[in-house]
Amino acid sequence: MTPDEFRRIGHMLIDWIADYHTRVEGLPVMSPAAPGDVRSRLPSAPPVDPESLDGVMRDVDEVLMPGLSHWQHPSFFGYFPSSTSPASVLGDFLSSGLGVLGLSWQSSPALTELEEVVCDWTRQMFGLPDTFRGVIQDTASTSTLVALLCARERSTAYSLAAGGMQSSHRRLVVYTSVHGHSSVEKAALLAGFGRENVRMIPADERQAMRPDALAEAIRADLACGSVPCAIVATTGTTTTTALDPIADIAEIARRHGVWLHVDAAMAGSAMVLPECRWMWRGIEGADSIVINAHKWLGAAFDCSLYYVRDAEHLIRVMSTNPSYLQSSVDGQVTNLRDWGIPLGRRFRSLKLWFLLRSEGVSGIQRRLRRDMENARWLSEQVLSREGWRVLAPVVLQTVCVRHEAPGMDPEALDRHTLAWAERLNRSGEAYLTPAKLDGRWMVRVSIGSYPTERRQVEALWEAMKREAEALQ
Repeated sequence: MTPDEFRRIGHMLIDWIADYHTRVEGLPVMSPAAPGDVRSRLPSAPPVDPESLDGVMRDVDEVLMPGLSHWQHPSFFGYFPSSTSPASVLGDFLSSGLGVLGLSWQSSPALTELEEVVCDWTRQMFGLPDTFRGVIQDTASTSTLVALLCARERSTAYSLAAGGMQSSHRRLVVYTSVHGHSSVEKAALLAGFGRENVRMIPADERQAMRPDALAEAIRADLACGSVPCAIVATTGTTTTTALDPIADIAEIARRHGVWLHVDAAMAGSAMVLPECRWMWRGIEGADSIVINAHKWLGAAFDCSLYYVRDAEHLIRVMSTNPSYLQSSVDGQVTNLRDWGIPLGRRFRSLKLWFLLRSEGVSGIQRRLRRDMENARWLSEQVLSREGWRVLAPVVLQTVCVRHEAPGMDPEALDRHTLAWAERLNRSGEAYLTPAKLDGRWMVRVSIGSYPTERRQVEALWEAMKREAEALQ
């Protein structure tokens, strides 16, 4: 590709993305594609000869677009938001265009130092004490794995430098809530703890981890000779955005010398709002924290902020120092290869830097307050209509609802819930995700797409009533 062709196609692509964000509201939110639809329209073998990128862009429109569910649609209310600001997209584009790698500080000094700066900016925005230092990982799943690896090594006096976990016959135990994210169990399995050594702690009536049950589980494990190793608490669970009592859990962790990791992947963004920081009271007692800037904050995926209270411990667990990466300044700088699993890293901080500078703290605060106010409005509408229930406290931007038609037994009610949610999703008007709470299906409405305003939430409520009440 010549520079002139790159410039022509590049301008076309930027125009295409800008037009996409303008027209996305007119597209069906959930893809209507059936399994195999996209694959059937793609060649089974790679092209032998070069093709024009004009043809590639035609295939984007004709083949790929019908197979996409549109996460940036203002009526996307599924999962959790992956709200991508246009400024962050430009930062990500610049990162790809520069094509630099952060193998070490010397390999691209600006990559390392900008990441240090933006992680400290966000630390200040979240109200975290300056005892924490941050680094950008790809996802919360990776961050939780790193946390459990660090916990494992602290509990075994750095056994990785000798015989590893196989050198000890004492069981290491991980504790998390029954409402903890699936990535916690996956990280525990990958880190070698084994499923038998993961304790699912019961929750209270607000779906928050019970500190008394946690303390009892730890006592029972100590009594049988096991080693309590790590606690993963959650600020904003996936199902209901429940808030584990961090202060009480941190005290238990401190008392027993257990690593405390706090999963605040989505809800952590709310800590930009001073009025929300009560939600993780006691956070200064955590050993590590993860906040996904690529969720509600607005950074383009992937951009997961991982904070640790003892950076030297992280470095000792993660460091690698082959001769071909050593330099004369290593004693004066940060080498981010020692802060996570990958050796190389993209210039991810650019997309966060672009976002923070284009919106400022005040702009992000306005957007998050808008989403929380829209969630409160929706919950009030649901509570005021006969036959509808709000099933969990609305503390952030997620509303958990169920339409309970009269005379339905629990199994029929489950079928009814899944049916009206599927009808609504298939209509293309909006996207919702059902989930189970206390063993029964309900529907989550997660508000937070970048362009979502009150009118889209109002339209959603009308569609919910129409689809659910038509089936009763």
